[in-house]
Amino acid sequence: MSLSGSAGLAGVIGWPVAQSLSPALHGHWLSEYGVDGAYLPLAIRPEDFARAVEGLLLAGFSGFNVTIPHKEAAFALAAYHDDAAKLIGAVNLLLARDGVLEGRNTDAYGLAATLDQELGAGALRGKTVAIWGAGGTTRAAICALAQLGVAEIRLFNRTPDKAAALAKSFAGKIAPKLSASGYEGWSGKEVALVVHTTSAGMKQTPSLTLALDEMPSNAAVFDVVYNPLETGLLAQARTRGLKAVDGLWMLLHQAVPSFEAFYGITPKVTPALRQALEKALGHG
Repeated sequence: MSLSGSAGLAGVIGWPVAQSLSPALHGHWLSEYGVDGAYLPLAIRPEDFARAVEGLLLAGFSGFNVTIPHKEAAFALAAYHDDAAKLIGAVNLLLARDGVLEGRNTDAYGLAATLDQELGAGALRGKTVAIWGAGGTTRAAICALAQLGVAEIRLFNRTPDKAAALAKSFAGKIAPKLSASGYEGWSGKEVALVVHTTSAGMKQTPSLTLALDEMPSNAAVFDVVYNPLETGLLAQARTRGLKAVDGLWMLLHQAVPSFEAFYGITPKVTPALRQALEKALGHG
């Protein structure tokens, strides 16, 4: 691939960043759409984050995706934030707009698009959903589920006080009823969807184990973990006959608004893209 002097430049900032699939993801689209542009992995230490962003913008970058551990720092650095970033309290997309930094969060978009794709548009409207976790991804899940019109969200976390604090922070900001409990409060009755947002099950860590027997036969389980694609929780859901959705779909969909902002093209999430990312993960 050759680049012109007017090539669009973007990248992903993290520390470390070698594990990020974003370069493979955006690289696939750059090739597919014949874009005169590049997307680079940028390993930036936390103490250098603000200076690095300033320097890269001066070098001609139009913006960046931001991953661990910089999402909160990116929020603080941005002068303006979209509604999702304000609710979630973190930024994973930084854009330079007329010399001013704008912070966005595309995680909620990616999660909502995944559920619409896998469960069907409107499938969760008026339903009850359970979320396991109380971190940043949990906040994104709450935003996404509110957008999808769920009636009730039940939060479960190993530390009940943390779940309660998270629920309280959303009070008056979203329409669904929001409750919080420790793990002992779990019951699958009337739960149309379980969303798992912790790192349990990632790589070599033990997966979350849930009693799924009381869930309706047409219910679903969504695990944000994508390495491995088949976590113990998803295997358990399949054994129970429930719909199982892995986290790779969310990764693909959350990148769509970023690519559009960087290069001016709205890309498609296709089977070929999924196959390319599975190969990058070592699954293909």
